[in-house]
Amino acid sequence: MESAEQAISGIDDGATLMVSGFGPPGQPEAVLEAVLAKGVTDLTIINNNAGAGGVAISRLFAAKRVRKVVCSFPKAIGSTIFDELYLAGEIELELVPQGTLAERIRAAGAGITGFFTPTGYGTELAEGKEVRVIDGVPSVFERPLFADFALVRGHRGDRYGNLVFRKTGRNFGPIMAAAAEVTIAEVGGVLPQLDPEVIATPGIYVDRVVVGADTGADTLPATGTEA
Repeated sequence: MESAEQAISGIDDGATLMVSGFGPPGQPEAVLEAVLAKGVTDLTIINNNAGAGGVAISRLFAAKRVRKVVCSFPKAIGSTIFDELYLAGEIELELVPQGTLAERIRAAGAGITGFFTPTGYGTELAEGKEVRVIDGVPSVFERPLFADFALVRGHRGDRYGNLVFRKTGRNFGPIMAAAAEVTIAEVGGVLPQLDPEVIATPGIYVDRVVVGADTGADTLPATGTEA
């Protein structure tokens, strides 16, 4: 894509967006800024953090563009935006343990219709869910998480949509890319071709690639030169 604005075409009011990031690492800032500028609202955001540690996603919450958030860590040191909205009844929260969140996203991409986990058993998180005792362990049934769009941040991409990630920036990117109808990848640079041995997300899962800010020097083997 020529710009982040072009890359987010089709994201409209009421969309469900998966957003990669573990705090700032792996967060697609340029794409999120474009979503903010477009003015779409009534969004559902699936993310590890409720706006903590990232400017653009925090601004989406502050602008009251988000109707619901599905996340593991809604509260973080120094972040008050979500707290204020939630206490005022202006945003809905679905709290999901981090491992369960990752597995629900992965299940969507793998075509798994659900799974049982002991995590959350006996707590409010299990209310209304099927519970079974498997090999003596009470377990809660969890369903896969899908999204209309996945917004992920890669370190480098190529013209086929293959992606590599840099260190912690990998986090939720690969599983989110497989769990959405449309995957938009923001990358620090585009190479003509990547070494197949280092590709973490195959291009079959990626629909659009846009270049954002570079986040670090190349430490990964690739063929070709930077475009």
